[in-house]
Amino acid sequence: MFTNLTVVVRCRTFELLNNFRIHDAVPRRSPPMPTAFDTYDLAGLTLSNRIVMAPMTRSRAYGDGATPTPLMATYYAQRAGAGLIVTEGIQPSVVGQGYPDTPGLHSDAQIDAWREVTDAVHQADGRIFAQLMHAGRIGHADLLPGDLTPVGPSEVAAEGTVYTHAGPRAYPVPHALTEAEILATVDDFAAAARNAMRAGFDGVELHGANGYLIHQFLAPSANRRTDAWGGPVGARIRFALEVVRAVVDAIGAEHVGIRLSPRMPFQSIVEPDAEDTYLALVREFDGLGLAYLHIAEAPGQRALTRAIREAYSGTVILNPDTMPAPTGPDAVALIENGLADLVSWGALFLANPDLPRRLAQGGPFAQADRSKAFGGDHRGYTDYPALVG
Repeated sequence: MFTNLTVVVRCRTFELLNNFRIHDAVPRRSPPMPTAFDTYDLAGLTLSNRIVMAPMTRSRAYGDGATPTPLMATYYAQRAGAGLIVTEGIQPSVVGQGYPDTPGLHSDAQIDAWREVTDAVHQADGRIFAQLMHAGRIGHADLLPGDLTPVGPSEVAAEGTVYTHAGPRAYPVPHALTEAEILATVDDFAAAARNAMRAGFDGVELHGANGYLIHQFLAPSANRRTDAWGGPVGARIRFALEVVRAVVDAIGAEHVGIRLSPRMPFQSIVEPDAEDTYLALVREFDGLGLAYLHIAEAPGQRALTRAIREAYSGTVILNPDTMPAPTGPDAVALIENGLADLVSWGALFLANPDLPRRLAQGGPFAQADRSKAFGGDHRGYTDYPALVG
């Protein structure tokens, strides 16, 4: 009996080992690497690809009260083949305007006009987020009604000039926001986000980059406050966090993204402690469940981009540094190598409304007429043709 049992056990053991070896000999397939042309689940919103149209100021909001026009609806609908469109910067309040003829989202008329844009994009099977951009100290009183003047965290002017309809003007010393005004500004962002959803947008992107108000609070060169909104890292990131939390409370985290540009020197921004600042900030964002983090990469900051990517567990959109050239077709590799989940293209979308198709087939790529980038009519705006066939 013992001998027979031993034989049975040994045979069964051999059978199990043999099965294991056969199973183990089958090559294990790694999941395929994602590409720019795969679909993507953006916090429950299905994107047709991973190609994002980056926000670009076009200064063509010629409707009454800084409202979008039907031409703007055509412009965005032409580019609805992007997995996601992020609009030009939209001021959340009257005082948030920094350039001529930029649109707002703080009135009923603006909501109604933007609804024509979002309807046109959705009818073309596109997805679109509104970028909410408060320019802060970047602007001029000539661009604002009444006695309004640009505002900022501190009374520190940016270097350079801004274009107005009366010609170039030096950036003024901004009015330093009081704490009550800071809290009111946070409320303005939340109200504009609610307006965006009423207008039919799929979500909003908060512009925390390129030297505008949120970025000004982050940067010690623009924020010299000594109260709870300035000084150490924890205080300088407070405004960005309060804005994000207020907007999340208003419309839900799945509808909220934010754009950051660590060490981007635009608009006189200097950030000597950028790594500490942005790692602290994105770690706070990480627990909020945002739709995405959009990084506008500053020249020479790839190591910082990687550090932020590692610190943030959510979706990352990257607008890569490719200076002095605009982001080109080779940027699709940044998705394949895992540096980003999605990549945003700016200038290439100006003259190539069907950019995803052109990227998929390797071109051809038209060149934009930069002299018609800001203001004007349909020329250099909606007259770039799509590929035929």
